[in-house]
Amino acid sequence: MSFFNKSDGSKIESSDTFSVGGNIEPIPNNTDVLAAPEEAKWDDYEGDRYISIKWNILASPEYKGRKIYQKLWVLGNNPKNNDPKKQGDKAKEMLLAIDRNAGGKIADAGVEPTNESLSRFLLNKQMVLKLMVWEIVGSDGKPASGNWVCAVSPKAPIATKPTTPEVPADAFDEDIPY
Repeated sequence: MSFFNKSDGSKIESSDTFSVGGNIEPIPNNTDVLAAPEEAKWDDYEGDRYISIKWNILASPEYKGRKIYQKLWVLGNNPKNNDPKKQGDKAKEMLLAIDRNAGGKIADAGVEPTNESLSRFLLNKQMVLKLMVWEIVGSDGKPASGNWVCAVSPKAPIATKPTTPEVPADAFDEDIPY
């Protein structure tokens, strides 16, 4: 049996194209989801560096397992932005909020984070993301859309079981007329 046979034993025909098919609609605007970074690292676009975070949505019946990709242009060097320095400042604020929700170790160091520190201190730390939808017209003239992270906040504390108020022992000693 060849490695490239299907699970039923039939041969897969070689092709130069492949498509999974389907279209995943973006998660609606202003949706809060519980997520955790599963990858955080420095990346680059045409030589300009940014921090890339791949989020995994953890708790949502319809969105669990979906991935959200975030670019933080913390160096203020996004060539596609009209005001890259302002965007860099906002990106640093976002990174600090993410870090704070993950324990604050990156901010404590006070230096540019490394791939190692991003992974070590951010991965698998749960927090709430507020998602928005972006829309563009692609180079092929077709509309494209997806999600972007507009806010992060702490994971809500686990709700505790409400306590019942203390009832005095003699509260039921009244005469019942029957």
